[in-house]
This record gives sequence, structure tokens and C-alpha cells, in this order.
Amino acid sequence: MKPNLKKMNRKELEKLKVDIDKALSRVEEEEKKAARLAAEKAAKAMGYSLEDLSDVKPAKRAPKKKDARTKVAPKFANPNAPEQTWTGRGRKPKWVEAHLEAGGTLEDIEIKKNEQPPAS
Repeated sequence: MKPNLKKMNRKELEKLKVDIDKALSRVEEEEKKAARLAAEKAAKAMGYSLEDLSDVKPAKRAPKKKDARTKVAPKFANPNAPEQTWTGRGRKPKWVEAHLEAGGTLEDIEIKKNEQPPAS
């Protein structure tokens, strides 16, 4: 029975498309299953398993890309909590803003070259 596509409305055509996609997926899975069984049977007849014959290794996950940005040493440290540091890039932390509002300067909180900030 051939459907008359010219007499079908959009909704009927979309449903038909969904039904066709489902049927194609089912048929594809059945064909894969049959092909695998045939391959296993042929390999077994020769004394092998499919795993013995497969040169394909299991897929490995690609290594995570490292961040291309380089780490920048901190340039400023909070005088009240030296473990809090800031590189001077991006948005100012609240402790920097509070220090500036209190009349301080960035030079006041700058880490001197011979000073080492606390490890974080």
C-alpha cells in the first residue's frame, strides 16, 4: 500500500517521517546484529573470536587540553589576610576595593620582588 503523499497534510507527513526514521533504525539494528552473528560464525569456524581478529583498540578519551594561558604571579596581597592575592588583572577583588576606598593605594599592597606570597 503506497500512501498518497499529495493528499497528506503537514502533520501527517511529519508523523510518517518519524515512523520511517524509527523503522529505518530498527532495520539497521537488525542488519548489524545479523552481520555480527555471521562474522562471529565465520571467525569461530576458523578457530578465532572477533576480538582475536580485531585490530581496533578500544577508543581512548582524548587528553584534556591544557589551558593555553600562562599562570601569572600575584602582584598584590591583602595586608589583613596575606593568603588573599591578586595578579592585577581582571576585576578587582572586594578586599582591594575596600583598601582603596579606605584611602589606601595599590602601592601599599604591592608584593615586593623579594617577598614571596603565601602558597595557595
